[in-house]
Amino acid sequence: MIGVYFSETGNTKYCVEYVLNKLDSNGASYAIESEGAIVAAKSSDEIIFAYPVYYSNLPKIVRNFIVNNAELWRGKKIFVIATMGLFSGDGAGCSARLFKKYGAEILGGLHLKMPDCIGDVKLLKKSLDENRKTILKTERKMDLAIKRINNGIFPKEGLNFFYRIAGVFGQRLYFSGKTKHYYTKIRTDEGKCVKCGLCESLCPMSNIVISDTVVYRDKCTMCYRCFANCPKQAITIIGKHVYEQCKFDNYKK
Repeated sequence: MIGVYFSETGNTKYCVEYVLNKLDSNGASYAIESEGAIVAAKSSDEIIFAYPVYYSNLPKIVRNFIVNNAELWRGKKIFVIATMGLFSGDGAGCSARLFKKYGAEILGGLHLKMPDCIGDVKLLKKSLDENRKTILKTERKMDLAIKRINNGIFPKEGLNFFYRIAGVFGQRLYFSGKTKHYYTKIRTDEGKCVKCGLCESLCPMSNIVISDTVVYRDKCTMCYRCFANCPKQAITIIGKHVYEQCKFDNYKK
């Protein structure tokens, strides 16, 4: 068994590795943007596939990865983990339906609440203590799921019709455009930016080019890595102010 994941600022990476290490101590996990992900998936029959949910939908980078490697999933057994800040609807089902279309068997789905990575919208921010409590609660949920899986019972969160209705009418119907296309409104405060190049090196889409100015190639997948790691807090994405640079390592001590 292996893990294949997309993780914005560390939440999803932590979750997939937590589950994988307790189900298969020899299993390894791979980020979808790494060269090893496809190679490892080709040689593994069982895959834990994990990602954050955006507006009750798949991040565009995740959807493209699944679709562009359609032949890879035939005959695979896939367990889906979907992480969320507030609400996921049928988060696991969004990928499960694609995987089934391409010939995979869906073992189950698990929805996990984690600290929200959107740090430029004040309404979404919680205290350090609240975020740590969220992680502890999620760890307990993962432990319960692992126990059941070891007994042959996979959770089925996000996979049935009622989850799908919740996803459609909860968010997807109103915000489908947010994930249908790449985001193009990312901003840099040139007065703060020191052109260190960290954002350019971290971007999974190679969307950022640093020269005399900061140039965006209109391929932002809204992962918030650049935002969370900018040493000068010079980047905003959805909002206009930096309230918190949200990274998993800030919460898990």
